[in-house]
Amino acid sequence: MRRLIAFPCEEDQLLGSLDEADGTTGLLIVSGGNELRSGAHRGMAMLAATLAAEGTPVFRYDRRGVGDSGGANRGFRAARADLLAACGAFRREAPQVAALVAFGNCDTATLLAHHGRDAGIDRVLLANPWVVEPRDDLPPAPAIRAHYAARLRDPATWRRLLTGGVSIGKLIRGLRRISQNGPQNDPFTAGALAAIAAWGTDARIILAEQDATAIAYADAARRAGIAPRTLTVRTASHSFARPADAAALAAAIRDLVTARE
Repeated sequence: MRRLIAFPCEEDQLLGSLDEADGTTGLLIVSGGNELRSGAHRGMAMLAATLAAEGTPVFRYDRRGVGDSGGANRGFRAARADLLAACGAFRREAPQVAALVAFGNCDTATLLAHHGRDAGIDRVLLANPWVVEPRDDLPPAPAIRAHYAARLRDPATWRRLLTGGVSIGKLIRGLRRISQNGPQNDPFTAGALAAIAAWGTDARIILAEQDATAIAYADAARRAGIAPRTLTVRTASHSFARPADAAALAAAIRDLVTARE
């Protein structure tokens, strides 16, 4: 059964959804960006129902200023209190939960890496972690390199270049971005990677192979020499929206839930 749960976060009220089950390992799903707790195309709501039917209690919530929750939306950097409040509400409403695992995509993967331990979370599955901040409207340099490498292997690209079908201005901007130094010395990147590394074997990564955020993370992690257990899904869908992608994500979460049972 699914229940709506209202709970306080500082001076505001948040709303969450609990898919009830008898399992003693609970899953917290934290939606990325400004996404509602239902997820893209209701993907997280459907995933929660499936896992609860298999015996795993699942809690989702809207952070302040998003969806059904009150307060101002100040982004993921200001969402530590929301995370701690959600974990507290989950444990109160599902007192049989002895171990708590969490899944977050993009910026909420970074949120979990930084503050999940403070919230009492035991293990995390981090999808496409946001570790490289944008400098402009272009993707990160590693994503541009991967894009150009694929395009330049395609004869159609050369035909479009010769016939004016490719924007020379955009091409030059992309090449300039590629020539820039990597983000390894950026404080945000270094902090995010250190937070992920601090989880040790309690952190697992899942990446959408052709997603720009995932490509940027993989490049930064390689440069930093961190190598948490990583699953790469052959998709460009940032939210693992295709049926095969969703199945791979669900399997990774099940593995996380049962890791120490």
